[in-house]
Order: sequence, then structure tokens, then C-alpha cells
Amino acid sequence: MARTARIERTTKESSVLVELDLDGSGASTIETGVPFFDHMLAQLAKHGGLDLTVSTQGDLHVDAHHTVEDTALAVGQAINDALGGRAGLRRYGDALVPLDECLVQSAVDLSGRPYLVHEEPELVELIGTYDTTLTRHIWESIVATSQITLHVRVLSGRNAHHVVEAQFKSVARALREAVALDPRVVGVPSTKGTLTGA
Repeated sequence: MARTARIERTTKESSVLVELDLDGSGASTIETGVPFFDHMLAQLAKHGGLDLTVSTQGDLHVDAHHTVEDTALAVGQAINDALGGRAGLRRYGDALVPLDECLVQSAVDLSGRPYLVHEEPELVELIGTYDTTLTRHIWESIVATSQITLHVRVLSGRNAHHVVEAQFKSVARALREAVALDPRVVGVPSTKGTLTGA
């Protein structure tokens, strides 16, 4: 069965279209109007083995916040929808990813319970036009709508570009492992019998 999703999300602040295939090849077409964010979503697709199409028109004349937030919410919803009933999954995934001087550790649980732990150093405010304070908010938004538990820890790093990019690569690798199908898992990998809701 295809593990795909299509999300359309429209508000007065943005219009977002996301198409996702969990069992893709890492191909992506990303257009949000925020170039560094596009680059990060492409990392999520490539290293997560996801096919991802994102098209966002947002109120960039205000700033990038609504565009980035609403896109992240739609990406999280697409992940949730593509997971379906979450049967047969490995459920857990983790990754330790270096990028030059930077090292990031991520762990994912497809628990059905949204929870984020995020640790990163203070960074310069801007990478191009990208506000680095949005990185945590991206993870918060994805976690909220995908209904997953996510831990992201930047263990070392100085360069802001590296610190943010390594987070996306690390989360992508952890997610890739967690969403993988495990032939030894019968039904939902939980003694509760469900991975949706509390």
C-alpha cells in the first residue's frame, strides 16, 4: 500500500501544498520563497529517503515566520497521514550526524504523542534571509501535526549554517529509520495496540 499524502493548507497568511511519499528516492521540488528553508527541506527529503514536493505562497512582505510555520505544519500533517495506522513500523529511529565541526544527535518515536526536546547553541540571527530562531519552531510545528516525539541535540558546532543543516540531516536519518517497515512487526508496535492519540 502506498504511503503517500497530499496536504493543502490555506489561511489569510499563506497557501501551502505538500506532497509526500515515505518510500521515495529522496527527490524533492521545494519552493517556499525562503531559499535557506528550501535547502533544509531538500535535506530532509534526500537524507530521509522521502519524495517531497512543497509549494508555498506566504506573506513574505511581513516576514518569513508564517510561511515557514505553515509549511512545517503541512509537512508534519503529511507525515502523519502517510503513516496511516502505523502498523508494521520500526517506530524508533536515531542518528548521529557530523557536518565538519558540528555534530547533531536526533531520536524519533512515532508514538502518536507530540513532544519535542531541542537543544542548540546561540546562533547568529540570520543565515541569508532565514531567521535562525525559526529552527526550533519548525520542529515544534512538525511534531505537533505529525504526532511524533522528537529529540534533537546539537553536541558541537560554531557555524550557523552547519548547525541548522546538520539538524535537518540528522532528523531525516532518524525519521528514515523509524518509518521503515519491519517484517518482524505484526500490527502496531505498541502494547497499547495503537500509536494514535494519547
